[in-house]
Amino acid sequence: VHGAEVVRVSLADYPLPLMDEDLERDRGIPENAMRLGRVLAECDAMVVCTPEYNGSLPPLLKNTLDWLSRIKRDGGKPLKPYEGKIAALCSSSDGNFGGNYAIQHLRQVLIKCRVEMITPQVLVPRAAEAFDADGQFKDERVRHQMTALAETLIDRVKLLSRRSEQ
Repeated sequence: VHGAEVVRVSLADYPLPLMDEDLERDRGIPENAMRLGRVLAECDAMVVCTPEYNGSLPPLLKNTLDWLSRIKRDGGKPLKPYEGKIAALCSSSDGNFGGNYAIQHLRQVLIKCRVEMITPQVLVPRAAEAFDADGQFKDERVRHQMTALAETLIDRVKLLSRRSEQ
């Protein structure tokens, strides 16, 4: 996509227990959180897409973000999945506001995790009707917003990469 290598992640592939610091103390960080943390640590950026449930994030996403925030080491090596990460945010809802409340909550959580975010975001209203048979956005405006989001994210990664090389 726009010259970037894309790794698609489904949280369903990384089932996790409810985040609980007592559980973490007794059993450590779950292996699925570690697996996902390793994947994320290898990426320069991430696009986080979320539906809106009752004006907020779905519990699965929040739980996963919380577990990943707890990772500091992988065996003897440092591993901080969010360190240096840049994110782009998208949300959807069946209503007309496209998940606006969820994306605000997502932004707050990621700020707390010290993830840098680009300004463009994509809100997908009436999500159940938003895609055609090929999985493409029906709405030209949303298609353009998604393209701008991807281009901005890639440009930001390139800019920061050049700065770190200097």
